[in-house]
Amino acid sequence: MTVLSIIRDCLDALLHPSARYDALTRARHRAFMAPRLLGSLAAFAAFPVYLATRGAPSAIEVAAFAWLIAPILLSWFLSRTGRYEGAHVLSSLALAGLIMAVAGTTGGIESFAAIWLVVVPLEAALSASRRVAAFASLLALSCAGVLILAGQLGWLPAGDASAAERGVLMAFGVASATLYAAGLAFGAESLARTSVALLLREEERYRLLARNMSDVISRHRRNGAVQFISPAVEAMLGMPVAQLLGHGLFDRVHVADRPAYLTALSDAARGDVRSVEFRLRREPAGSERGQVDFIWVEMRCRPLDQDMGRQDIDSDSTPEAEVVGVMRDVTDRKLAEQALDQARSAAEAADAAKTRFLATMSHELRTPLNAIIGFSEMIAQEQTLMLGAAQRKEYAQLINDSGQHLLSVVNGILDMSKMESGNFEIASEPFAPRACLMHCCNLLALKARENGIDLVTDAPQDLPVMTGDPRAFKQIVLNLVANAIKFTERGGQVTVSAAVSGSQLALRISDTGVGIAADDLKRIGAPFFQAGKTYQRRHEGTGLGLSIVKSLVALHLGELTVQSRLGEGTSVTVRLPLVYTPPHAKTSDRMAAESKIATLTPVPRHELQDQSHDQPALVKKSA
Repeated sequence: MTVLSIIRDCLDALLHPSARYDALTRARHRAFMAPRLLGSLAAFAAFPVYLATRGAPSAIEVAAFAWLIAPILLSWFLSRTGRYEGAHVLSSLALAGLIMAVAGTTGGIESFAAIWLVVVPLEAALSASRRVAAFASLLALSCAGVLILAGQLGWLPAGDASAAERGVLMAFGVASATLYAAGLAFGAESLARTSVALLLREEERYRLLARNMSDVISRHRRNGAVQFISPAVEAMLGMPVAQLLGHGLFDRVHVADRPAYLTALSDAARGDVRSVEFRLRREPAGSERGQVDFIWVEMRCRPLDQDMGRQDIDSDSTPEAEVVGVMRDVTDRKLAEQALDQARSAAEAADAAKTRFLATMSHELRTPLNAIIGFSEMIAQEQTLMLGAAQRKEYAQLINDSGQHLLSVVNGILDMSKMESGNFEIASEPFAPRACLMHCCNLLALKARENGIDLVTDAPQDLPVMTGDPRAFKQIVLNLVANAIKFTERGGQVTVSAAVSGSQLALRISDTGVGIAADDLKRIGAPFFQAGKTYQRRHEGTGLGLSIVKSLVALHLGELTVQSRLGEGTSVTVRLPLVYTPPHAKTSDRMAAESKIATLTPVPRHELQDQSHDQPALVKKSA
């Protein structure tokens, strides 16, 4: 352990508790106490030697040595109170008093001690306080003025020293004052070096914090220009800090989010604390999420303290308001929120589908069951009701019709269940599409005639043979044509046409019915969905027809397109490959990968009715 370490430990033990936790304050207190204690102790040690060599001291010498007690008292005052500025004020008073006492008895302003008045404000400069420095300067000037005035008025005793002695004393005064001033200069330099070291250490600490924290700290002008941004942004955006200064960060904000970004900064510049979420474009290279071009960022911004770094600005000028922002990558949270919203929407859709299923089934099953039960009870009470043969036949037909309706409902549900589970098998074989199409239209001709609807079939004679499932093809045609007849008012027209388009068969079913609203058009093909308030529950059905058609078309790797306008009619176009090859993968996977439903913009009625017929095979079944 060195002597300096021992001295430093002793001084630290004398420090006031308030100065022990700040390095700069501790250094200032130590610099104040060390020279005074050491100087006083050295003077007291030299006092006996002085007496032995000089003899009995004079009154001035006794007063000078008595003054050596003052620095010890000042150190004690600072050690007990911790009042650094107060200690400097008392030190200036003590030094000025000693100088006045010595100068007053040795020639006034011409005394060798008068030069020490310059040291008074220099010593006060170590306090780092303008008030203490100003007080010490006024004190030194006042003492000089008093000495001059007292000399002019003759209040001071005349000096009896010779010219040689005055020269020696003057040299001693200048040399001692210079040495003391040099000590003050070294003390000031030591404090400055300590201050710089502490500043560098503090900067390094904050630099370490800024480099290793995941959040990005930035400093902005009110217009969004970046003045500073922490290096953590390089990991967030994959680009150097220099390219984000100025308006570099603003240029990477998503265009749709720029108004919110600037508004938050502007509000923060006015004194508010704001939080905003926006998207930032980042470089794909080295991105943790692959090819994500934009990330979601949450920025919390607040106004910058205006007194930081503003001491050198003229008080008459108004500094521009600045904002400090802390940005955090919240992309994972946003993705989780989107997934949660999607899951909530899916759950709501499933709940709505369940509700529609129950409502539809309760209606579709109750009606034919009531007919079956009612008419069977009437036949059972044949003798009581006195039924004739014609009535029994009519009731039996009604029971049969109701049973067939129940069977079709159950078959539709079973087919839909098989398609959704991937157990519906396609039996691919060659068949003639025109014959199937004409057969389906003939089956529905009676229903169209009963409803007062014209059913027009346009199927060219030279339609080629196609490979696929003829049963599924007929089910597609029957469901689409039956739907068109169901939703067409009396006096309307349903047109069924087929044509070859490249390697596909294009089947088009158009009607002049009630049409489908734009909102409902987006949900066409969903199971148990029945569109529109205009025709809600006016027609029987489970809402599975178009859903089954959609699944069958997907199984054949085809495409389904629906065009409609409310009140003007609907046109459904089905495109099926002429040669269908069953896939080797699971049917459910193929359905999910290849299903194509295109919902296009609604078309007017005249476009639905305006169809070109290149072939002469036009069959019309009028009401």
